[in-house]
Amino acid sequence: DAEVNTRKKTFSEVQTERLEQAERTVLIKCPPKLNEKKLLQYLSSHGNIESHFFFENRGIHALIEFSEKNSVASLQDAIGLPSAAEHHVVPFKSRLFTFILKNPVSQAAEETPVHLSPQSHIPVKELIQKLCHADSISNQMYILLNEYQLTEENIKLRFLACSLVRDFARAYFPDSMVKPFGSSVNTFGKLGCDVDMFLDFHDIRKHATKMKKGPFEMEYQMKRLPSERLANQKILSVIGDCLDNFGPGCVSVQKILNARCPLVKFSHQPTGFQCDLSVSNSIAIRSSELLYIYGCLDSRVRALVFSIRCWARVHGLTNSVPGTWITNFSLTMMVMFFLQKRSPPVIPTLDQLKELADEKDKHVIGGYDCSFVSDLSKIKPTKNTETLDVLLSDFFEYFGNFDFRKNSINLRKGKEVNKPESSPLYIWNPFEQDLNISKNVNQPQLEKFVAMARESAWILQKEEKTQRMINKEPWGLAALLVPFGKSNTSKMKNRTKGIGSETIRSLLDSLKLNNANSLQKAVGK
Repeated sequence: DAEVNTRKKTFSEVQTERLEQAERTVLIKCPPKLNEKKLLQYLSSHGNIESHFFFENRGIHALIEFSEKNSVASLQDAIGLPSAAEHHVVPFKSRLFTFILKNPVSQAAEETPVHLSPQSHIPVKELIQKLCHADSISNQMYILLNEYQLTEENIKLRFLACSLVRDFARAYFPDSMVKPFGSSVNTFGKLGCDVDMFLDFHDIRKHATKMKKGPFEMEYQMKRLPSERLANQKILSVIGDCLDNFGPGCVSVQKILNARCPLVKFSHQPTGFQCDLSVSNSIAIRSSELLYIYGCLDSRVRALVFSIRCWARVHGLTNSVPGTWITNFSLTMMVMFFLQKRSPPVIPTLDQLKELADEKDKHVIGGYDCSFVSDLSKIKPTKNTETLDVLLSDFFEYFGNFDFRKNSINLRKGKEVNKPESSPLYIWNPFEQDLNISKNVNQPQLEKFVAMARESAWILQKEEKTQRMINKEPWGLAALLVPFGKSNTSKMKNRTKGIGSETIRSLLDSLKLNNANSLQKAVGK
C-alpha cells in the first residue's frame, strides 16, 4: 500500500524527496477551453511527465511534474516573454507559465472536460450530512479526516510554492533551501491552512567543515553583524522586496521584521496559498517532526485530532485570528497528552522517544535537548485497542474534569505536574522547557472549553443513536458539530454546576455568538 510506505519513511526522507520533486515541477495557467491531451503531448516533447493534475484557482491551472530536472530548462528555453502592450514586464523567468491557444475557436471543438483536484474542504453543513450516513462514531471520524486532510496534490502544490520562493533566495544564497514546516508537513494540516516556510542555510554550514584538514585553512570573507536576529532581518527584508517587486503572483507582501520570530507574509496567487516565510527555526522543525512521528504511529491519532479541532472551531474555541483562544497547536498537544495517559498508552512520551534516539538523532538547539528517535520502525506498536468512539468520549470526560487550577500538561513525562506559574492553562513546550505554549489563553476561554467538553461528553453518553437516526437528526460526532443552541442552555446550566458563575457567563456569551454567526463562518479558515 503506497500510503503505508510513505507513512513509514522518516520525516527528513519525505522532506528531501518532496523538495526534489518540486524542483522538477512547473505550474501552468490554462485557457478555459482546454484539450488536455494536446497540452500533455506538447509538454512531453521536453521530457517524460512523471505526474500531473489540474485544479481551479482563478481559472484552471495544471501542475506538471517531469521525471528529469533538465526538462524544465528545456521547456523554459522554448517559452516566449509575454507581449506587454500596456504594461512593462519584469523579466524574471520563473516556473510559472501561461498556455495560450493561438486559434481558440477552431481548437475549442476538441476540448475535453478535465478532472479538477479539490484544494479546499467541504462546508461543515455538507460534512454533517455525510457523517449521518456512517454506521459508527469511529467511521464518522475517519470520514472527517478524509475530507479535511491534505491531499497528495495539495502537498505537491505546497512544496512547489516553497521551491518557487527558493528560486529567488538562490540568486543571493546559491546553497540555500526553502522548506515547509508546521501543518504542511506534520500530518495534521487541513486543506486551506497557510504554508509556513523557512529559509535554510544548513547546507552552507556543512561546507564550513570541508577545509579543516591539512596545515592551513581557507574561509569566505562575509559581512559580520552583531546578532543572528539582525542578519535574519536583513535577509528577509531583501527577499521580501524581491518577492514584492519581481515575484509573479506574489501579492500583499508584508515584512514583519520586529516580531519575536521575524517573518515575511505574502499571498501566492498562482497556488492560492497564504505564506509565512522565516529564517531557519530549528525548534519549530523539531516540533513538526515530533508531530509527524505521532501522526504516523497510529491512524487513531490523526482522526482524533482532526475531529477535536473541527469541534473546537465550530464552537468558537479556536480562531484563525491570534487572541486569548486556545490555538490548534495547544489543542493538538492536549490530544497527544490524553493519548499518552491511556492504559496502555496509545503513543509514547517524548522522554521514551529520546531514549530510543541514536547518535544521528542527537539535536541540541540553543542549549535545549531536542533529541528523539527518527526511525519509526524502532518504536514498538501500541497494545491499546480502544475504539475512536471510546477515545472521543473519554477525551471530553478527561478534560471536562481536569484540575487546571493545580496541574499542567507535560508531554515529556506524559503526566500531570504542578503548574510552575499561574497561567490558566499551562502546557509545557516539549523542547524549550521553560516556556508555556498556551500562555495566551485566558480564564474565560479555558472555562468555555471545559463547559463545552462537559456538554459534549454528556451528549455522547446520553444520546439514543437509533432514535436520532430515525428522526433524521445528527448523531455521534455530527451532533457535536452543530452549535449548541439556546434550547440547550438550561440543560447546560445544570450540567455545569460547580464550575463557577464565570463559566456560565462566558458560556452564554458563546451561545449568543454561535447563534449570531453562521455555521460556515464559525468553521471557515
